[in-house]
Amino acid sequence: MEQYLKDLFANQSYNEKSFFLIAGPCVVESEELVMEVADKVSTICKNLGIPYVFKASYRKANRTSASSFTGLGDDTGLTLIDKVRKTYSLPATSDIHAHEEAAMAAPYLDILQIPAFLCRQTDLLEAAAETGKIVNVKKGQFLSGPSMKFAVEKIKKAGNEKVMLTERGNSFGYTDLVVDYRNITWMKELNVPVIMDCTHSLQQPNQTSGVTGGNPQLIGTIAKAAIATGVNGLFIETHPNPAVAKSDGANMLQLDKLQTLLEQLVTLRKAVV
Repeated sequence: MEQYLKDLFANQSYNEKSFFLIAGPCVVESEELVMEVADKVSTICKNLGIPYVFKASYRKANRTSASSFTGLGDDTGLTLIDKVRKTYSLPATSDIHAHEEAAMAAPYLDILQIPAFLCRQTDLLEAAAETGKIVNVKKGQFLSGPSMKFAVEKIKKAGNEKVMLTERGNSFGYTDLVVDYRNITWMKELNVPVIMDCTHSLQQPNQTSGVTGGNPQLIGTIAKAAIATGVNGLFIETHPNPAVAKSDGANMLQLDKLQTLLEQLVTLRKAVV
């Protein structure tokens, strides 16, 4: 296991033959929401021995419609994420969208996430690398797994060896995505931890309504196949009531369904290692 993963989960039990979880609501909607999700997910993960990273976006910069919710403001969003970190002694991650955000967000986060649409933006990758934080780059919907070596190289050339890659599906026509599980194996050959985004890979983008659709009933299918393929970690956005979520509700997992799914995944990983 990479040393930076050992450091990240220093106060959590972790078996490198198992998997870790990155999970939380899509965006910081309120203090009550982030604390509720962190409390419930951290308890589940502690009981199952799954290392846990809390995730929430402090700002949504890539919404389909100009009228969509984008956040409570950068300072408020980051402060609430930091409160989760300190209250539950958890590492945390959020996405950044421009190079000037890296230094601003880094003090509040343990992992800087690079959105899939921006995975080739050199100045963004370099700025994230220069913070010294772990950099998790989501593979573009338009890229193959092997082509992500160039993103890894940019980060390492900037002096940061702490890199992760996330598979989140490939565009299939104009309004759908499919997951090619070969990409997990190919990206692991780049000698970095690989994560499967089990929720965004089920998006149905470019809807005429201006709101992205999804297939949340298939989250378990995506997750089980990734675990069987040998992925290092899973990314799952979750919400107590996705129907009223302010972002990506159409493809989030309902919070009360998470424990059963994780129990199944732990059993599956034990069977295939």
